[in-house]
Amino acid sequence: MRYDLVIFDLDGTLLNTIGDLAASVDYVMRSRNLPEHTDAEYRQMVGGGIKRLVERALPPHLACDEAYVEECVAQFRRYYVDNIDCHTLPYEGMCELLGELRSKGVMVAVASNKFQHGTDRLVEKFFSDIDFVAIEGNREGAPLKPDPMIITNILGIANVEKSRAIMVGDSGIDIRTAAAADIASVGVAWGFRFADELYDAGAKCVVTNVGELRDILLK
Repeated sequence: MRYDLVIFDLDGTLLNTIGDLAASVDYVMRSRNLPEHTDAEYRQMVGGGIKRLVERALPPHLACDEAYVEECVAQFRRYYVDNIDCHTLPYEGMCELLGELRSKGVMVAVASNKFQHGTDRLVEKFFSDIDFVAIEGNREGAPLKPDPMIITNILGIANVEKSRAIMVGDSGIDIRTAAAADIASVGVAWGFRFADELYDAGAKCVVTNVGELRDILLK
């Protein structure tokens, strides 16, 4: 087997979460008489954690007000926690791929910039039958991707050499995170970003469907 460990991003890679993220930010915007955004616009805003998402959604004169941003983040979090899985679904074929990887002895893990409670809740709901070696979301005080700490933590938990691990993600952030951690990566083009962003970030391979991804991970 080429890899002993496959580390997956969550939003845009394993799960299509954009509907619930968009609805939650729009709730905040609407309650404050601020302009809402389209799902396409939100796809360009996500990936850097909740605070960055809210900052990008706010008008510039409010996005630079730290106290105001924190109020919006808290409001978003309350609404999102209650509505985290209204529209969210796994991408077609991902449940089966995770199961096949595990059946062949390949460890799987999650590395997400989503807050830890939300990451745990979604993984438990949609992938409860998958034995993940680690489920790493964002914790208070911990750096966000593309800082490689999250990958370093997972490698330590799994006790896997860098050469035997690969990161799978849908954004340039994921590709840069893998590079910073000195592990291989593959980009997926079905998520929130386009292939051009992945290649610009240094991706050597971008797949368009789960079958192509399976060939890379299990060939």
